[in-house]
Amino acid sequence: MGISSPGIGSGLDINGIVSKLMQVESAPLADFDKKSASYLAQVSAFGNLSSALGAFQGALSPLTSLSSFQSLTATPSDSSVLSASATTKALPGNYRVNVTQVAQAQTLASGGYKSTTSTIGLGGTTTINFSLGSVSGGSFGLNGTTLGAGVLTGGLTPGALTINGTAIGTDGSTRSARLLADAINAKSGTTGVSAKAAATVTSATLFGAAGASTFGAVDTSGGGTYALTVGGVQVASQAAGVAAGAAGSINAAALDTALTGDTAVTRALADANITVSGSAAAGTLQFTNADGANINVSEAVSGAVTGGIGNSGTANSGSSTTAISAISLVSADASPITVGGTNPAAAGLTAGVGGAYQGATFAADPDRTSGNIVIDSKNNTLQGIADAINKGNFGVTASLVSDGATGTNATPNHLVLTSSATGASSTMRITLSGSGGNPPDADLVNLLGYDPGGTQNLSQKASALDTLANVNGIAVSSSSTSISGAIAGVTVNVNKTGSSTLAVARDTSTLTTSVNGFVKAYNDLNNQISQLSGYNADTKTGGPLLGDSTVRSLQSALRAQMSQQLTGLKGNLTNLSQVGIAFQKDGSLTLDSSKLNKAITSNFNDIAGLFAAVGKTTDSDINFVSSGASTQAGDYAVDITTLATQGSLTSAAALPATTVIDSDTTWTVKLNDTATASSTATITLPAGSYTPSQLATELQSSINGVSSFANAGWSISATVGADGTLKLQSNRYGAQSNISLNDDTGTSVASVFGAATPVAGVDVAGTIGGYSATGDGQTLTGADGAPVAGLKLTVAGTAIGSRGSIGFSQGYAYQLNTLAGNYLGAKGYINGRTTGLNQSVKDIGKQKDALSARLVDVEARYRAQYTKLDTLVASLNSTASYLTQQLASIAKNG
Repeated sequence: MGISSPGIGSGLDINGIVSKLMQVESAPLADFDKKSASYLAQVSAFGNLSSALGAFQGALSPLTSLSSFQSLTATPSDSSVLSASATTKALPGNYRVNVTQVAQAQTLASGGYKSTTSTIGLGGTTTINFSLGSVSGGSFGLNGTTLGAGVLTGGLTPGALTINGTAIGTDGSTRSARLLADAINAKSGTTGVSAKAAATVTSATLFGAAGASTFGAVDTSGGGTYALTVGGVQVASQAAGVAAGAAGSINAAALDTALTGDTAVTRALADANITVSGSAAAGTLQFTNADGANINVSEAVSGAVTGGIGNSGTANSGSSTTAISAISLVSADASPITVGGTNPAAAGLTAGVGGAYQGATFAADPDRTSGNIVIDSKNNTLQGIADAINKGNFGVTASLVSDGATGTNATPNHLVLTSSATGASSTMRITLSGSGGNPPDADLVNLLGYDPGGTQNLSQKASALDTLANVNGIAVSSSSTSISGAIAGVTVNVNKTGSSTLAVARDTSTLTTSVNGFVKAYNDLNNQISQLSGYNADTKTGGPLLGDSTVRSLQSALRAQMSQQLTGLKGNLTNLSQVGIAFQKDGSLTLDSSKLNKAITSNFNDIAGLFAAVGKTTDSDINFVSSGASTQAGDYAVDITTLATQGSLTSAAALPATTVIDSDTTWTVKLNDTATASSTATITLPAGSYTPSQLATELQSSINGVSSFANAGWSISATVGADGTLKLQSNRYGAQSNISLNDDTGTSVASVFGAATPVAGVDVAGTIGGYSATGDGQTLTGADGAPVAGLKLTVAGTAIGSRGSIGFSQGYAYQLNTLAGNYLGAKGYINGRTTGLNQSVKDIGKQKDALSARLVDVEARYRAQYTKLDTLVASLNSTASYLTQQLASIAKNG
């Protein structure tokens, strides 16, 4: 192809002509770019608007709940003792709280074992049952033995005894159990341990044995004298010159006469706190001092005397014996007692840590779970037992702890059991039973058998305690470290013992912050809308969304909702101006703090209704739960046709006085059956004889101890009615509430419940505002398509028919939050607008591409046409040149 240079032959500027023509042809491309830029600017602006509206909605979200406006503060004077939180049901006031005990869980520990994996026992199948309950009566502590003999003469030296690390104030004068108990009690405020002296009793053989008296007739005929004193009281005396058997002589019978009835001697002994039992004649005479003081029995003799204690007809040179008793220690909170000191044995105690329940009884708590594990040859080790307990998940956790002891005979490993929950009713009782008629493995019994009212083979390291406190002079208790209900609407969380005041007050600061937050959120949005859609008269420029219908619609809707008076609201406040919120000329909001403060003072509880969605019922047993996006404000009557009930199973007849449960008894329980595995479980009932109440407690604890039930929030109550029947009832309401039992092994279900038929629960039914509603348990929800759609109520109580009404209102923050939601999100108006704009940009791009493609053809056509013109003009120029030359030649030749 040859080189082309358009215009050389013709002299025409072909490229310039075509270029200018193409500039004219491509002019629409600039319009396309301008339109696309405008649309993209609007998309960006809508992005800013969406961001601002999202921030506005985020600021509104917390304002749609009551808690943002009706919260109260609970401020303790000593936060190290307690903290507290208050709900909207609390009443402002000042309270005095004195905490004397903090709740804790019980901990038990076994003796030491060499290894955690060595077998324990013979491997026979043993079922171990864990029950949780409370201990009553008796005490927890240690019983000492008789004080050491040296105490009578030398007392207890200082430092001889310490209790829980505190030295007891003893010295040379501490010569009786009573004085030692007094010394221990003087420190009980520090040690938490009190002491009681056992009654002091003289020797049972002092005056005889085997029914024969050893008190010989006293003879002072040889010129001597005789006197018998008991505890410093002279009970008998004989002057000189009195022969045995003569008038005025002392023998066993005379001694009994002096110690019987209302005599001067018995009165003097009573004044010394000494009582008399038995008789000298029978050889059973004993003296007792109930307060533990020593009792000295002595014979004072002068001269020649025969007879007396242990002496018949032989010389008596006098005698003296002192009876001394022992002490017992009681822990105030049932914690282990640590005994130490330089000579605790002299106090009748053994150094170390110990303590056990004495004279107590255990009662299982039906509200606490119980459970069973089976130990056999597969898991009869400390580790296996701990794993089985933890897998059971029935309120007791197990761990293995080493005390660090070393050596050939060391036994450092201990099984430690701890109640999962705190509180006095979480005390453990562990019973063991065998299988197939065989007894439980003896070694397992020695390891785990524990009954506060009986044998205690485990040692208690920490007792199960309730929190004890005094609130404004009223004693209160709680099974946890939280106390609820003592102060209405307030939960007190206890940290330690001590005293603190608690000030409950309206949280006006949070309310004020919430209202200010509402005003600021609106003004921020209004400012952004103004920037995006306003017109600046100074610069004569408008925002990218000036005149946009979506923005105008949003702005108009915002102002309309802010200006209208709320409907369905029950209270003294119905519009924003009553709390000082008003529009300014520029469309922003202003807040009059004085008006707000006045509203807070006069109508604190009504302010929430201006902002949040609020439902107020006239029936206290019907409560507003929530509403839906379609719920309309209004006052709606509530009519109940059916009350929700709970599923139950009741025995066909009254239970006998005693029900025997055989060994290896297992039952299958179906609770709130929804055809899922979690609604079915197997329970094991410990073998034994049960009273009706005991059986009810065992069933309730066993069923509630099933982890899958507990995880689902399900439980049952077991009660014995006035007619003696046993009733199991699900805690759930509604058609999905049910319970059934089937026997697997051992005692049959029919032997307890007879031909009982389970009764399923029913859902609540009724109408709201005359519109149909759907029941689910105790929850009644307005049906779709009605003004009450999504309005959710819980219905309790016992009445059917008209149950008053509910006034439902949607506060400004709630309505604006809903409004913002209509503009935001994938289905929101803003997304629809930006989708349209982006589509317009795409369409313009397509039009621009089409035009660009056409312009290529146009330019090619122009070039083809002007190329032809160029050739033609060049040809004409050539012809003209030729003719000019020829004409010039003719002229020259002519």
